[in-house]
Amino acid sequence: MVKIFSSLMIPGGLVLLLGTTIFFFVELPPAARSFLPFYPAVVVIAGLLLGWRFNRSRIVFALLLLVMADRALALAPQTLPVATAVLMLVPLNLVWIVLSSERGLFTRRGLARLVLQFGAQPLIVAYYLQDRPAEILAAIHLPLFSWPPPDLLPKTLPHSVLIVLLLAGGILLFRLFVRPNPVEGGFFWFLPVACLPLALGCAGFDLTLGFATAGLILLLALIETSHRMAYKDELTGLPARRALSESLVRLGRRYTVAMVDIDHFKKVNDRFGHDVGDQALKMVAGEVARISGGGQAFRYGGEEFTLLFPGKEMAEALPHLEKLRQAIQAAEFILRHPSRPKNAPKRVPTKRGTQRLQITVSIGVAGRQGEMSAEQVIKAADKALYRAKEEGRNRVCQGPGKKSGSGN
Repeated sequence: MVKIFSSLMIPGGLVLLLGTTIFFFVELPPAARSFLPFYPAVVVIAGLLLGWRFNRSRIVFALLLLVMADRALALAPQTLPVATAVLMLVPLNLVWIVLSSERGLFTRRGLARLVLQFGAQPLIVAYYLQDRPAEILAAIHLPLFSWPPPDLLPKTLPHSVLIVLLLAGGILLFRLFVRPNPVEGGFFWFLPVACLPLALGCAGFDLTLGFATAGLILLLALIETSHRMAYKDELTGLPARRALSESLVRLGRRYTVAMVDIDHFKKVNDRFGHDVGDQALKMVAGEVARISGGGQAFRYGGEEFTLLFPGKEMAEALPHLEKLRQAIQAAEFILRHPSRPKNAPKRVPTKRGTQRLQITVSIGVAGRQGEMSAEQVIKAADKALYRAKEEGRNRVCQGPGKKSGSGN
């Protein structure tokens, strides 16, 4: 639930909150007002370049959708059929974009989508709006239910458009729950930010600013996703090695480093397969993430984790590391029978064949002494880790010359 809320609020929710506050309650300084005419172009160009560079075709298509909607309204100002058509087609196209897989821009499928969505579709819509605008508008504005009465709704928001907006919003929200990440959260907020100004009767440059802000949400969501990919390990959810490197730079003169390695992990992979190995990594990562004593957990690589204890001497960190070792040893890791379902059943199964696999870890720990650099402290902890393995594994060993451990 925390991950869903984070994906919902960062950055989309924060941008919407900040933009609403500025629009209604803050008087922009002259320098900011002078930038506003360039704001939409900067957002679109930056978004297209980053979307292309990071191979995020959905971001590119969504930004092109904004440009197409803005140009359609600019070429046909104050035209009710065009405004209503844009308000209905934007959410439909957005759902199409979001549900599509990332296939690249210059692939055969990507080029076909560009031609169909941004070439053929505008021509077809323009043809029918020019040929029979009254009939199309009457069909769209046909009342479908008794409440809310059509007279209470804006002219561009008939029942059919309202249904499309609600369905699209529901699909985007469900998508966010299934795949909580900043880009999916950005697509969810994209819909109201892009469509509500038009539904409420905004026109001209105010409408363009709304479209640009929807594009800004996607641009920031792409940047946030790229940041998470660089600094967070996808499998375990722990901060990755790059985050560790930056944390080491910010450490003071007193700290302790521990290296944690899963015992006999290669044998687990060879015997049970990499899926079981990944599950073992996740289980250990979950325990490592709950380290007490102010420790900070990182995925170092492979089956190895790093723990930082800022401001702690080695003697202060040792009890927490021993507690972690015992918690991992006591944790149950059950290999289920191949015929059993992945999700836990409501009743206890009678099928035999489940196997308990005991996972243990070896831990090496070292504290900074004298003028040791962070790399030297890590090497000292790594050396202690190798000694823990040589002495039988499933134990905590201190830096060179001082050791304290417990066995099976």
